[in-house]
Amino acid sequence: MAYHVELQIAAKTDTGLVRAHNEDSIVHSLEYGLAILADGMGGYNAGEVASAIATSTLKETLEGQLQNNGWIARSNHSKYIQQLLAESVERANSAILEAAHNEPQFSGMGTTLVAAVFHWNKLTIAHVGDSRAYRLRHGELTLITRDHSLLQEQIDAGLVDPDWARFSSNRNLITRAVGVDHSIVAEIHDHLTQAGDIYLLCSDGLSDMLSMQEIGDILKQTRSNLGLTCGALITRANSNGGRDNTSVILIEVQSSHASFGGLPERVLNWVTEKSPVWRRLKSVEK
Repeated sequence: MAYHVELQIAAKTDTGLVRAHNEDSIVHSLEYGLAILADGMGGYNAGEVASAIATSTLKETLEGQLQNNGWIARSNHSKYIQQLLAESVERANSAILEAAHNEPQFSGMGTTLVAAVFHWNKLTIAHVGDSRAYRLRHGELTLITRDHSLLQEQIDAGLVDPDWARFSSNRNLITRAVGVDHSIVAEIHDHLTQAGDIYLLCSDGLSDMLSMQEIGDILKQTRSNLGLTCGALITRANSNGGRDNTSVILIEVQSSHASFGGLPERVLNWVTEKSPVWRRLKSVEK
């Protein structure tokens, strides 16, 4: 179960109209409330290797730890989820570097990444690079990640108008990726969820081809059928040029429960605080 979160998930990936093969990778799990998307890069099909390693490593690590220590997640300790995501990204980074070392043809491969874990009334998102997460709430679309890219730095400095950013010639120059350096830092944030929220994870094949307005309009027009919405987003990306692989994962929060409440919650919190795992995490935090 997804830790007292009722979700609906749909996903789709497409090669597009220009690329010879698809270097994106997507995985998700209703049982554990997970959604992971990676956009690979590198010659000789290495990009698809890197993205596949990233998504499979994260899914395996997250599911294993949540299964073994699920009661910690159920007590709504976001610090645990954040730490787990950070360690999972580091493990994926090491796995990609090791694969590149063992197979010279994969040298220089890497991948962007965006991963979401839903737990109780919260969503924890980790991302590296320019794969994105959006939230549709009450008809308003919000970008809830910030690209790790040269273009984003120029936007922040006021050198590029955000409305014209997707037409920039350097929009694909990322400043952070998984598998390109021995040191990796994922950006990780928590977000409070509400029933009715729809979250979109996507590769830059979507965000480069569609404006925020186009994405929002499609989400609002087809939100009653997430599978149809995935197809509509990819169809529009291809209609607008389809210059890259396009991948989307849509997650609707149907209901969630913030806490046990009362004595059961206090007992569970006391047990959690006494656990060796939680004490280790608290010492790391200090």
